[in-house]
Amino acid sequence: MPLDPHIKRILDMLAAAGGADASRLTLSERRHAFGKLMSLSESNVAVGHVEDRALPGPDGPSGVRIYTPIDARSDRLPGLVYFHGGGLVAGSLDTHEGVCRALANATGCRLVSVDYRLAPEHKFPAAIMDGYVATLWVVEHAAELRIDRDRIAVGGDSAGGALAAIVCQLARHAQGVRLAAQLLLCPITDFAADTESRRAFAEGYLLHKATLDEDVEHYVPAGLNPADPRVSPLRALDFSGLPPAYIHTAEFDPVRDEARAYADRLAQAGVEVSYTCHPGMTHLFYAMASVVPYARNAMKQIGAEIRAAFDVALRHVE
Repeated sequence: MPLDPHIKRILDMLAAAGGADASRLTLSERRHAFGKLMSLSESNVAVGHVEDRALPGPDGPSGVRIYTPIDARSDRLPGLVYFHGGGLVAGSLDTHEGVCRALANATGCRLVSVDYRLAPEHKFPAAIMDGYVATLWVVEHAAELRIDRDRIAVGGDSAGGALAAIVCQLARHAQGVRLAAQLLLCPITDFAADTESRRAFAEGYLLHKATLDEDVEHYVPAGLNPADPRVSPLRALDFSGLPPAYIHTAEFDPVRDEARAYADRLAQAGVEVSYTCHPGMTHLFYAMASVVPYARNAMKQIGAEIRAAFDVALRHVE
């Protein structure tokens, strides 16, 4: 299918402005440019309630932002612990305000967005530890948060999808933790990948190879191979016992093939998987709802999947 015309217009504008390749920017400029790109989401979507909280972290308090959906049907809701994208060097609670509001409403979850530490100020494994500790905290404080402990999922987009996948792998062995699902939106699952989609869409499709390479340099400390499974969840040896996965990627996404490979590895291990490749779309399309009409429909589809997954989880508990 050809590239969606709304997406093409955005790519043309980025190219004309010289901002298509973020690797040419300083770190401060990169973060600012990412924030501007994320402003294409619909940050004014009404939700039921928003609350900022601080929770204990491995090296001091870290922040979370909790979204209650506008159509909350009971006081106790399923929960979604969410990790924003941004290559592990950019992004924040604020950049993903629109995505999180839309996801909370679409999924019917009380969504907990995690403000994990970024590289290069905080290299591996800071982001992973923040994500894992936050997930355990949500599970342990589910009643206080008015979240159903038996219906908690983790999710994330792009590099945040990598964090979500790694958190699932870590939590599999944690006592008293049973995650109901994992939602991965255009996830980076292999930071050392050399796939057909990475080669075909290396330039001109929003996420440049040079940007990916520079983000890895910022995040991975000297002496650690980016192919290490603690960095690249696709490289893990054991995929058994992981929660059902709902993986979405895009036809013109450089990380498309590794997301597909992750879905295949999960299925081979007996894990329930739903994989969707959105035609005509690029990386980050789900965050462009203000200018890409298809993004709204995709969010509805994603929400319906997660609602159905939680209905299944609830029946298993009953």
